Amino acid sequence: MSPKSRSRLRRPLPPFKSVTLQGRHPGPRLVVTGGVHGNETCGTAGILAVLDEIDRGALVIDAGTVTFVPVANPLARALGRRCGDRNLNRALSPVEAPREFEDEVANWLCPLLAAHDVLLDLHSFSGADGAPFVLVGPTDNDGPLEPFAHAMHEESLARRLGVDRVVHGWLRTYADGVARRRAHAQSLTLARAQAAGRTTASSSAGANGDAASLDLDWRFGIGTTEYMRQCGGWALTLECGAHEDPRAPAVAASAIRRTLAHLGLVDAPPPAPAPRIEGLRLVEAVDRWHRADRWTRDWRPFDPVAAGEVIAVRRDGSALRAAHAGRIVFPNPYATIGEEWYYLAEDSDRFAA
Repeated sequence: MSPKSRSRLRRPLPPFKSVTLQGRHPGPRLVVTGGVHGNETCGTAGILAVLDEIDRGALVIDAGTVTFVPVANPLARALGRRCGDRNLNRALSPVEAPREFEDEVANWLCPLLAAHDVLLDLHSFSGADGAPFVLVGPTDNDGPLEPFAHAMHEESLARRLGVDRVVHGWLRTYADGVARRRAHAQSLTLARAQAAGRTTASSSAGANGDAASLDLDWRFGIGTTEYMRQCGGWALTLECGAHEDPRAPAVAASAIRRTLAHLGLVDAPPPAPAPRIEGLRLVEAVDRWHRADRWTRDWRPFDPVAAGEVIAVRRDGSALRAAHAGRIVFPNPYATIGEEWYYLAEDSDRFAA
């Protein structure tokens, strides 16, 4: 553990923990993760509830393998906040020389993910309310950003998790957002150089009131599910509800049971697909650039926006408008400078019946 991590806690951290169960018959290898973010407790609660059912014999793993990770980030959980030293669900990959606690988590978690075929990652979101939804990966493609060949498997399970809203387009939208973030950082650097009487930029954008430490590489958008797809597997992120929603743990537990049945790991009828799915495609990621940037109102998850509607106003008075009708996704009123503030999504017919 890094000295930086040790300094933030007065008690020892628990070790990394996973529970693996092997059925008597061959089958897929599933891994279920909770607590990637320390303030998101519903996944942990759902996993522990299902493990209790298994221990009591009420649920039997009959085939394949399932590994449960109740708390993927024990430092963030012990601190009771989203991150320990940094966001575990960004730039996730093994690290040769760990500097932050999440680097150590990655060196343990990434090989564990790679040893499985399927990932169900359980999360919750900020806000007072909001219905659960699932995020899926791209359609099958051999492009350079996120090549993939298991879209059919992800779509089939997404229809059976017990929710009726599916969102896709994460990594492409994040990469586009990074391009805008990079352009903004370059304009800040140039402006500071000119103000200092220099003709060329000699330093990158910093945290001096305008921009925090900016992540200017699209690979920063790679989290658990993206890493799983890079390893040849497939994965879903289930947002089980708002952080404080008392129903969220039950959503998580139900989704685990449904996944086990869908994959044939338990002797149970396969879950029926949702009769109707609302599909949404992420199209824009908007960063907060200054503390004085403000929303025009208290946006909530999946609030509708009209084409041309003003969503936020920058410090300089410029308006951020919706380019077309859609929905607000992942609104974060606590976004730090240089962090995603909200996403925009548009209707998608990918999950049309």
